[in-house]
Amino acid sequence: MRLSFEHGTLVLAEAPELNPSRVPGLLWDPRIALFRAPAWRYPELRAALLHGPSPLRDEVRPIALPQPARWDQPELRPYQRAALLSWEISGRRGTIVLPTGSGKTQVAIAALGSSAARALCLVPTRALLEQWTLALAAVYRGPVGCLGDGRRDLQPITVSTFESAYRLMPRIGAQFDLLVVDEAHHFGLGVRDEALEMSIAPQRLGLTATPPSEPASSRLAELIGPIVYQLAITDLAGTWLSDFDLVTVQLGLSPAERIRYEADRRLFSELNRRFRRLDPHASWQDFVSAASQSPEGRAALRAWQRNRKLLHFTEAKAQAVGVLLRRHRDSRTIIFTADNGAAYGIAREHLVMPITCDISRAEREATLSAFRAGTLRSLVSARVLNEGIDVPDADVAIIVGSTQGEREHIQRVGRLLRPVPGKRALIYELVTRATSEARRATERRRALAPTSLAAG
Repeated sequence: MRLSFEHGTLVLAEAPELNPSRVPGLLWDPRIALFRAPAWRYPELRAALLHGPSPLRDEVRPIALPQPARWDQPELRPYQRAALLSWEISGRRGTIVLPTGSGKTQVAIAALGSSAARALCLVPTRALLEQWTLALAAVYRGPVGCLGDGRRDLQPITVSTFESAYRLMPRIGAQFDLLVVDEAHHFGLGVRDEALEMSIAPQRLGLTATPPSEPASSRLAELIGPIVYQLAITDLAGTWLSDFDLVTVQLGLSPAERIRYEADRRLFSELNRRFRRLDPHASWQDFVSAASQSPEGRAALRAWQRNRKLLHFTEAKAQAVGVLLRRHRDSRTIIFTADNGAAYGIAREHLVMPITCDISRAEREATLSAFRAGTLRSLVSARVLNEGIDVPDADVAIIVGSTQGEREHIQRVGRLLRPVPGKRALIYELVTRATSEARRATERRRALAPTSLAAG
C-alpha cells in the first residue's frame, strides 16, 4: 500500500485487499479510482494502515523542511506551566482557554520549544502576524518564516495568517508536525476550517479567551482537540491580572428616541412572534432567510437594524462619554464602540484619536506609541482593539456599544488587565435601560464569572 499527500488530502493506492470500513476517514474517490481521506486524519489513518493486510509505504511527507533551531525557553507563571502540562498529557492536542493579557503566546512558545517540532502558527490578522513574528524571533535561534502581508517565506517555524494558510495548505500541509492556532474560536463553522483539515500535523494547540458554543466547539475538538485547560478573568484578577471594577451606567432614551425604538420594536416583534409560533426551534439565520422573502419581512429586518444602530450610540451615551472623559482626563482611557460611525462621532466631538480598520498599520503603531508615552490620553475604537493587538497600559475603559456579546466583552475587559503593580482598572459599561441591550449586558457580566480549570 502507498500513502501520499495530494492537494490537502491523503491518497491511498495499491490496496486491493483493504477493507475501508476499518480505516478511519477513508472513502473511495471514483474520479481517480483510489481511496482518499482528509489530511488531518493522518495519525490515526497511518496507525490503522500499519496493521493492514500488506506493508505500508508512507510517502506523505515530501522533502521536508529542516529540523528547527534551538529555543530559549520563557519563564512561565504557575498557571501557564499547568496549561502546558495539561496539553502535553492530553497527547499534545487540545485548546487552552486563558483571558486576554494572561500570556497565551508565552504558553505557545513554551509548547513550541518543548516539542522541538516543525510548526506553523496561524493568526487571524496581519497585526498579529507581525506580533507573533517578533515574539518568536526574540526566543528562537533560527529564522522565522512568514506567510501573509505580501511575504511567502517558509521555514521550520512559520507564522501565517488564516487566509494565507487556507490558500497555501494544499501545498504545505504535509510540512509541519505542530499547528498552533491563535484565536481558535474563529474556526469551527466556516469554509476556512479547511486550513486545519488540509494539514497532517498530529500535534495541535488552540488558544482562545472565548471558546465557542455548540456546534462549533465539537468541530474544534475534532480539528484541534478538546479544551484541556481553562481559566476566566476573575480567576486571575488581583494576582496575575490587574484588579478591576465594572460599573454599569444605566441610561435612558430621549422621548423622540423612545418613540422610534418602540415603533420599530413592535414592527419586528410581531413578525418574529408569528415566525416562532410556526417554527419554535428555527435559528436566527432561518428567520432572516424567511423574512427576506417578503416586503413585510424586509421591513421588519430594517426596523431591527434601525433599533440596533440607535442603541449603539444614543444621545445619553454621547453625553455620558463627555462626562467620563472629563472625570478621567488624567487617565489613559480606551473607548469601545459598536461601529465606526460612533467611533468617528466621539473622535470629532471630543478630539479623541480613532483606531479603526480605515487607518494604516504605520498610523496605528504611531498612535499606540503616543498612547504608551502619554502624549495621547484617550483612544476610541470599534473592533480593531478587541482582539490580539498589544495595547499599551490603560486605566479606564468606556464600553459604549457592543455587537458580539460575551466574547467581545471578555476581550475588551482583558485589554485593560495587563498586570501593573498597584493598578486597579475601572471599566464603565453604558447600557440603555428598558431595551434589549439591558438583557444582553446581564449575560455579558455572567461571562466574567470564575471558571474551574479542566485537564483532559
